[in-house]
Amino acid sequence: MRFKVRSECKNSNATNHSQWVETSVPPKGVPGTAAVGLSCVWHNLEYMLCMWHPGENASSDTNYSLFYWFDGLERHKECKNYSVSQGSFECAFKFTFPQAANRYPLISILIRDDSENIMPVCVTENPTTLVKPATPTIAKLSYVNNGIHLQWSESGTIPANCLSYEVRYHNGDLTTAQTIQVKFNSTSIPSVDPNSKYTFQVRAVPKVECYSSKFYSEWSDERSIGENPNSAFNFILIITIPLIVTVSTIILLVYLKRLKILILPPIPDPREILKRMFGEQNEDPQSCAKEDCMSGYDRLIKEEEIHSLILIETPESSNSEKEHR
Repeated sequence: MRFKVRSECKNSNATNHSQWVETSVPPKGVPGTAAVGLSCVWHNLEYMLCMWHPGENASSDTNYSLFYWFDGLERHKECKNYSVSQGSFECAFKFTFPQAANRYPLISILIRDDSENIMPVCVTENPTTLVKPATPTIAKLSYVNNGIHLQWSESGTIPANCLSYEVRYHNGDLTTAQTIQVKFNSTSIPSVDPNSKYTFQVRAVPKVECYSSKFYSEWSDERSIGENPNSAFNFILIITIPLIVTVSTIILLVYLKRLKILILPPIPDPREILKRMFGEQNEDPQSCAKEDCMSGYDRLIKEEEIHSLILIETPESSNSEKEHR
């Protein structure tokens, strides 16, 4: 707790007063056990999410509790929705005001442990510096008068006149996105290429006239319009290339199989050769002998066969021969 004191003259016409004198009462607890890195975000004027890390000297079983208070509450309240992830503590609590409200009270946040050894930490924040709008959703995307018209959802809880927007888009031929500033929840992009594919994203930004926050919303999901001219060609390639590779592989396998037969002819199985040799010898000896005898006799008859030759002389040929003599 901190205290300030100064003196003033009783005379109501006097404007001079002394300087402030400050003193403080340090909290109880072991130094280095207090929560560190406390940061809070007011999401879409609906709930507050606070995160912090344990102190370097705090034990692993330290059970931090978060309490909050602002002008208008009868007493402080404790946050109930705790979570711990990788040594980081989080807690979310409902924090709303009427939508017509144009001024918000300061909020005080206390983090402590039931043990007196854990030093508490208390901070006071201006909630208007913690506002983070909800992520917009692109609702409409269409071609209008050679341009593209898009429209997205509004916050619902943040007044429409307290938000501006950023639109990020690119077409299929550009790797660098273009960003434009928009005051309302719709805009148009003139003179676009009808043969290109355009992709859009939107995020909300609090206006400084309403909030002092520097938190932007997250970028919306991408929405696209148009057809990439290369998409049909790419589709044909996707279908054609695997087909060509498959057919080429089959032809190559058939060719290699024939080439293998020519280079490395199949080797006869020795078992089949032996089987044929011994199978001929194991046939019936009597029939074999009889056949051999018959074949031998036939060969002998053929060898000893006498072919007779008859010469016939005609009278003319004999007379001519006599005369010649």
